[in-house]
Amino acid sequence: MQTLKENIIEVLLKSKRLQAEQIEKALQIQKQKGIPLRRVLVEQGFISEEELLSLLSSQLYIPILHLIKYKFDPQIINLIPEHIARQYCLIPLSHMGNSLTVAMADPLNIFALDDLRTLTGCNIDMVISPQEEILRAINTQYHLESKDTPQQIIDFTQQGLEAKEAEFIRQDEIELSSAVEESKRAPIVKLVDLMLTQALKKRASDIHIEPEEDCLRIRYRVDGSLYDIFKLPKTNQNAILARVKIISNLDITENRIPQDGRFKVKFEGREFDFRVSSLPTTFGQKFVLRALDKANLSIGLGQLGFSEQPLAIFKEALNKPFGMILVTGPTGSGKSTTLYSVLNQLNTAERNIITIEDPVEYQVEGITQIQVKPEIGLDFVSGLRSILRQSPDVIMIGEIRDSETADIAVKASLTGQLVFSTLHTNDALSSITRLIDMGIEPFLVGSSLIMLCAQRLCRRLCLKCRQATDIPDKFLESIGFTLPLLQKQYTGERRAGLEEKLTFYTASGCKYCNDTGFYGRIAILEAVIINDAIREMIMKKKAADEIKQYAITKCGMKTLRDDAFIKVKMGLTTLDEVIRVTKEE
Repeated sequence: MQTLKENIIEVLLKSKRLQAEQIEKALQIQKQKGIPLRRVLVEQGFISEEELLSLLSSQLYIPILHLIKYKFDPQIINLIPEHIARQYCLIPLSHMGNSLTVAMADPLNIFALDDLRTLTGCNIDMVISPQEEILRAINTQYHLESKDTPQQIIDFTQQGLEAKEAEFIRQDEIELSSAVEESKRAPIVKLVDLMLTQALKKRASDIHIEPEEDCLRIRYRVDGSLYDIFKLPKTNQNAILARVKIISNLDITENRIPQDGRFKVKFEGREFDFRVSSLPTTFGQKFVLRALDKANLSIGLGQLGFSEQPLAIFKEALNKPFGMILVTGPTGSGKSTTLYSVLNQLNTAERNIITIEDPVEYQVEGITQIQVKPEIGLDFVSGLRSILRQSPDVIMIGEIRDSETADIAVKASLTGQLVFSTLHTNDALSSITRLIDMGIEPFLVGSSLIMLCAQRLCRRLCLKCRQATDIPDKFLESIGFTLPLLQKQYTGERRAGLEEKLTFYTASGCKYCNDTGFYGRIAILEAVIINDAIREMIMKKKAADEIKQYAITKCGMKTLRDDAFIKVKMGLTTLDEVIRVTKEE
């Protein structure tokens, strides 16, 4: 019987979806890294997971099932122990007579099938599901109850949590003080490990460790909002903070100045980078640990959730040989993830891609990345000048902060390089005014820019507990929510469905989404290609509002709120969330 790897190779060659050279490259990477071939193909952007699953399904005659909307039965879940489900990446779905149906990431794993038959005494039927969805379902159905009080957490760690779910990849040995000696004791080590594990299980993007007068407060940021998780005794503060410093390779003797560090962990077969920032406060050093998942970078632009129109504009801009693309938005709006996804898509052997960042958020193989260090004179300006002597094809500048950086970036984009960067502005076309205010001549701004976009993240509704709700027509009119606006986004059969009455949803909350009503976030985008007419308006120093009005009426640009309304129509988010995120519009 063929293995899954052999079937993947066979189906890709038969379908002519990939060339033999691409498969050979994927096999080499798979051999070097020791990870599944399917994961390599998706991470390298050779094929989307959805397309690969479809090809495998047709080859193996096994149906595909997406689990995000599936309602699990706890009694059926209990038929298979959690350690078996995690070991073979599977989850039981239904039990009828002597047949048990399970969702599997690898339906050709004969060891898993044999163990399941022995364990349950049933005949095993299979469906194929994405690995990430299976792992998420396992985390939800075989959930680890949160330990709410400090004593419960310490008791839990002392009971012998031998198998760490968050495993550190690298920890440097450092000479230990008394606080560090305390930090190496089992309860403290396991407490920090548990803190990281629970944060990743709850999909937290940040962990806040905040010293207060009488305790150490731990908060997680999930889907953009902060939640209190637990409070720890003040007596354990120094040991916990020392433990975080050790794993982050920070100076444990320095408590007076801010520090930055990073570390990596493995969780459920995936690598997560944690970027660590410390800040001296009245009651001790506060730490913020930002979790960065590299898997987000390899899914490609088409999988980031962009609407059809801004996605088409983005792809058009990427086909230009040189010029500047700017992504704007506040901190935490997903700009870095978007830019890294673009760079990952452009990352081929024939391109020299160099980035200069503060800090380097994701470490990407095949891309030259520079961390600015102002204390030794390596800032954006000096680094960018050096980059231009390295014969780059693509340059990514973490942020344009001053006139010198802007000047070099503009000139680089006019001399044959494709330049990506970010700005902090409220909308896309305000970037023009910002660059001119920095002292860049309007004719240079107009000549260098090829695309501008603004981005925000709004929370995605939990599909397991969302509920339909009625919205008064007067309110919809007051915020400019009209059906014709949405109809313009679709044609043919997709458009015909919009003639029916729209269904609006609200968030109710359930165990799956931690009673928030939201699960994950989705990007909304405002994008515009800089055409000849807009270039002429820039050179004539027309106001940003006038250029924006032209882009909307003549170029069909959709504002952030327009794009967000499309997400509301699709049932992905709520009107309240849209108004909150796009209130400046």
